[in-house]
Amino acid sequence: MKAVILAGGKGTRLAPYTYVLPKPLMPVGDRAILEILLRQMSRAGIHKVTLTVGYLASLMQAFFQDGKQLGLSIDYCYEDHPLGTAGPLAFVKDLQTTFLVSNGDVLTLLDLADFLRFHQEQGGICTIAMHKRQQKVNLGVIEQNDGDHRVTGYIEKPTLDYKVSMGIYCFEPRVLQYIPQGEYLDFPNLVHKLLDAGEKVVGYPYDGYWRDLGNPEDFTQACVDFEAMRSQFLPE
Repeated sequence: MKAVILAGGKGTRLAPYTYVLPKPLMPVGDRAILEILLRQMSRAGIHKVTLTVGYLASLMQAFFQDGKQLGLSIDYCYEDHPLGTAGPLAFVKDLQTTFLVSNGDVLTLLDLADFLRFHQEQGGICTIAMHKRQQKVNLGVIEQNDGDHRVTGYIEKPTLDYKVSMGIYCFEPRVLQYIPQGEYLDFPNLVHKLLDAGEKVVGYPYDGYWRDLGNPEDFTQACVDFEAMRSQFLPE
């Protein structure tokens, strides 16, 4: 099975470090963020990976080269201009079978092999890895009917439960029919396209460790977590 990792963004929220270093190469402990993910993929039986790159692409290629040192075969897909999070998939070669897609700045203990198995069992065109989040509202929330000023409920400081995308997806090859070449397209827009076309999109629930390392607070915490849980992230 093949994986595509999106690694072309500028990582502006982690500036000034990302002025000179691509975000996937930011160090978590003694490893680059993306190196941890690639080693996890190799352990899960995924051995062919395409990195979609743009910003500071030469540094990415110099660091990972052809992937042999990680037990992988890595190639590169270059973006001449930003194509969003889904747009680059239209230019990736050899996506004739089920494939995995991941952001390049994810730190997680997600069992990738189980995620892929779940996708195949569900039979959808797309499976999205989901993580539960809670948001505490420290105010009284007022409920009203649409078009009516009458109050129907009052909830004091509720906790809202919701599910977020982890930035990890599994796709069937026909998804490429919905991704025009050369056009900017983000994953939320792609999912809307699939739903509007009546395609089956599935959510994979995961309540284990996951962090999106796109902001300084999460990145700092991830560095602490990695040192404390290193043997779980990299059992070898």
